[in-house]
Amino acid sequence: MPGIGFRADAIARMLRFARRPELLAFLPAATLGAYWLGGESMLIATALVIPLLYALGGLFAAPAPVTRDAEPRDSCTGLALRDAAIRRIDAHFEREAAEGLLTACIALLVETGASDARRHGSAGSGEILRRSAERIQGVLRGDDMVVRLEEACFAVVLAPSRRADLESALQVAARIQEAVEYPISLEARTVHATCTIGFCLSSRAPAPDGESLLDAALSALEDARHNGAGSIRAHTEEMRKARADLLALRRRIAPALDNGEVRPFYQPQISTDTGEISGLEALARWVHPDRGVLVPDQFLPELLDAGLSERLGEVMLNHALRALRSWDAAGLAIPSVAVNFAPEELRNPRLPEKVQWELDRYELAPERLTVEILETVVAEAADDVIVQTLGRLSQLGCRIDLDDFGTGHASMTNIRRFAVTRIKIDRSFVTRLDEDRAQQRIVAAILSMAERLGLETIAEGVETAGEHAMLAQLGCAHVQGYAIARPMPGEEIPGWIEAHRLSLGGAVEAGKRIG
Repeated sequence: MPGIGFRADAIARMLRFARRPELLAFLPAATLGAYWLGGESMLIATALVIPLLYALGGLFAAPAPVTRDAEPRDSCTGLALRDAAIRRIDAHFEREAAEGLLTACIALLVETGASDARRHGSAGSGEILRRSAERIQGVLRGDDMVVRLEEACFAVVLAPSRRADLESALQVAARIQEAVEYPISLEARTVHATCTIGFCLSSRAPAPDGESLLDAALSALEDARHNGAGSIRAHTEEMRKARADLLALRRRIAPALDNGEVRPFYQPQISTDTGEISGLEALARWVHPDRGVLVPDQFLPELLDAGLSERLGEVMLNHALRALRSWDAAGLAIPSVAVNFAPEELRNPRLPEKVQWELDRYELAPERLTVEILETVVAEAADDVIVQTLGRLSQLGCRIDLDDFGTGHASMTNIRRFAVTRIKIDRSFVTRLDEDRAQQRIVAAILSMAERLGLETIAEGVETAGEHAMLAQLGCAHVQGYAIARPMPGEEIPGWIEAHRLSLGGAVEAGKRIG
């Protein structure tokens, strides 16, 4: 009957009210009143019975978990995590099927310059992420969702609507980007962040589920990153195929390192004075069984993401020294082989011991190995581990080449600290050197500086005979590039050396040094 239901509800409300913890604050007053009314026995009864009733009623039981707070959250921003976004998208797809509403997922990456990251440290970076998260939430609707994925990557799940088309998604992405890129004042400094965005409409998702839509947005973000920081890209079917190819490469890269598919191709370096071979550079190539020979740009990002840069270095060093030993046995006069070392390898204090062990294993003198490092490593490295590692390699007898010189703004002090023995002039200064007088002045200045510092020089990316001749005339001691030879497998090196020697017979020197 209605009256009974009403009275039951009223009683339930009264009981819920009576069980409220704050009412226990009146327990002292209640016991005092009981004492005045009934004496000491009533006081004791009141003091014992009331708490007992509360305990029996479940007042002191652990509170039931609140679903919203039980969900794992990011400790830095307070945002929900990836799984929450997938569940939300799955729920939206159910509404889409039932009500004809559409949704979209936006993935975005917030980046600051490397110098800003070093200046502000982890605390400053965390504050930038918190403010970015607040700004993203500030331009969205209340029923849109923001989650943190990893590092400085976020995802936005838009609430279902009938207007979730390409234009509206672009507008939301542009609002997010504008909000995030507004300057941030931090520690009396102004930080300028960039926001790169990729998104996918639910109508274009590879499959109607949260995992697929989020992955599609991330593939669009990856494409945007390749087009430059601050880009915005929508997911396309071509991106899906490209991402599938990348994932397939990532799965195969570790086995490829172990089974010999990833190995060096060698590019000859020659003297501009004599034309004789002065060394070889070992360049990583992946001889893929289905896709042919892949250059580093096609697989190195996936290899780095998989944390395999040190393993690649081990493979390249082992292959290069083994090949050098075999060429010695064949009577080929190859002075040295150059191997690129990544920053991750150089931060390993045990690297000199590993290099010494490999040299001893193949009975090679240390000066037969040239350690190549990027100029950006020298320009930006602030940790002494890399300095000490290179110093020990130099003391061991290895030569140190500074690669891509002119692009990383390495100081003269750093060149000395890193025990550099030769600088490699970047290809950007070599292109059209024989035609461009400004380029000639830049290269002449680099060569003059190197001579005063007692450093040897080599130019990379030499693609024409004219560039080769001009470098020889300016005084660059060594050159390498397509004009001399393309990178080739180790088994082709003996044939190339023989053909090169024949071509040198009676040849006039490439040029004489200018003045």
